[in-house]
Amino acid sequence: MMNRCGCACEECASWPAECPGCEQTRGRPYWTQYIGQEACPIYVCCTGRAHADCGECEEIPCQTWIGLKDPSLSDEEHRKSIEERVNSLTRK
Repeated sequence: MMNRCGCACEECASWPAECPGCEQTRGRPYWTQYIGQEACPIYVCCTGRAHADCGECEEIPCQTWIGLKDPSLSDEEHRKSIEERVNSLTRK
């Protein structure tokens, strides 16, 4: 299951026990509490623009993607994650 941001739920350690996925939570995964948001900013943006996923957006990867960094990742890992997600969304 691919999320709007290109993350694959099956690859996440929190799936499905802590988080059943963005579509199931309507963009409100458990981790948004740690960033002081009700919903994932990427999900909100994508939904607001009526995109099925970020691959439909001409701004991919945008500043929201760049700024929304998992604190467990190094800067290099974050950059690589963005590249991989962009590739998975734009290769369709």
